[in-house]
Amino acid sequence: MDRFRSKPVAAVRFVAQRGLLKPLVWSLVRVSTRGLDRLDSVDAPFILVANHSSHLDAPLIFGWLPRRLSRYLAAGAAADYFFDVAWRKWLTTLFFNAFAIERNSEGKRTGSSRSLLERGVPLLIFPEGGRSKHGEMGRFKPGAAALSLATGTPCIPVALVGASTAMPRGVNWPKRGRLPVTVVFGAPITPTTGESTEEFSVRLAAEVRRLHETVQPMPSREHAEKGR
Repeated sequence: MDRFRSKPVAAVRFVAQRGLLKPLVWSLVRVSTRGLDRLDSVDAPFILVANHSSHLDAPLIFGWLPRRLSRYLAAGAAADYFFDVAWRKWLTTLFFNAFAIERNSEGKRTGSSRSLLERGVPLLIFPEGGRSKHGEMGRFKPGAAALSLATGTPCIPVALVGASTAMPRGVNWPKRGRLPVTVVFGAPITPTTGESTEEFSVRLAAEVRRLHETVQPMPSREHAEKGR
């Protein structure tokens, strides 16, 4: 059985995502979304390309992406962290339809990513390779851009704003007070004629950064109350 395209597995995952994970995230942070209308004409397969600064990132994307696009979405997860312990691998697979990515040896498992796209499975990839230490975007590794070029699959840029403040790297639970986070979906992007992998990767990073900058920082409730 192909677990990535299995309807019964997808049904169980839907219950886990929308019945357990999304309500939990909603109770911990205040979520707003932008740009969902840009996805109206999108069909699988596609590659979601997002900045990565918090363990909230994947739950936010899976929870607020339209069901028709998230049903078989598979998230790339670090093999050396999410697949090294049985219980963590099981949970990551259950909630995010995860596939392993080698962070320290690029290209080692790119065949699995390409195979998924060729079977019609959309992917979520965090090209920075790990969560940023201080919430600032790092350099994008070229893996997502290379996959897009090799398969003709469009990339959808996604900016996650406020997640690093709500749940920074090094903590195991979001901060108190339901801090605001915003998920901004961009329009699909495809490589231009003659564009290299590195050039396309840089352009993807620039678009994610641009989307990020369209969101004005929102004060937390605690800060707003102090300003009264």
